[in-house]
Amino acid sequence: MSLPVLYSFRRCPYAMRARLALAISGMDIRIREVVLRDKPAAMLAASPKGTVPVLVLPDGTVIDESLDVMKWALARNDPENWLGADSAETQALITQSDGPFKHALDRYKYPTRYDGLNPEAQRADGLAILTEWNARIAASGGQLLGPQRTLADMALFPFVRQFAATDREWFAAQPLPALQEWLAGHLASPLFKSIMTKHAQWQPGAEEPLLAVAS
Repeated sequence: MSLPVLYSFRRCPYAMRARLALAISGMDIRIREVVLRDKPAAMLAASPKGTVPVLVLPDGTVIDESLDVMKWALARNDPENWLGADSAETQALITQSDGPFKHALDRYKYPTRYDGLNPEAQRADGLAILTEWNARIAASGGQLLGPQRTLADMALFPFVRQFAATDREWFAAQPLPALQEWLAGHLASPLFKSIMTKHAQWQPGAEEPLLAVAS
């Protein structure tokens, strides 16, 4: 293995944010597209927890947390200075996203997986956090921590995308103009489009395409 290999699932928000950072770094990365109901043995051998993303380096080192993949890539090349934003604010936003926002998102999007909950109440909890982020974006000049995209934007964006897609009509009607513009901008960006290229399920011995690179 001469290049790093990324086990990924196209629609997983954790894998998306890893791919965003890897793509902006410009490094050559081999992609192995995973079907989560049919996880390859090689991925499970590298990371028994069985979730994506999993980045396997040529020396055998395994990085299997999305934020660690992002930071690994940006530590090697960070052309837009995503790591230059305030680290405490960045971490606070990611903690909020991966904690209470993801909790509400899962229960809003997949209510049948949980007993005795009201999905509309979960949606309201998510909306309250989005309202905070909307105000922050409006005050910061277009992104979460200023006018330029940073690690925080790229770490949160895939989860906001998932929340918005659960009921697009309802989401479009909410008073979140700054956040809606922010989301639309990231959805339309060449960077996001590049990391959403469709790949066939990887099988041992199959071709391993390179992750597309775009700015």
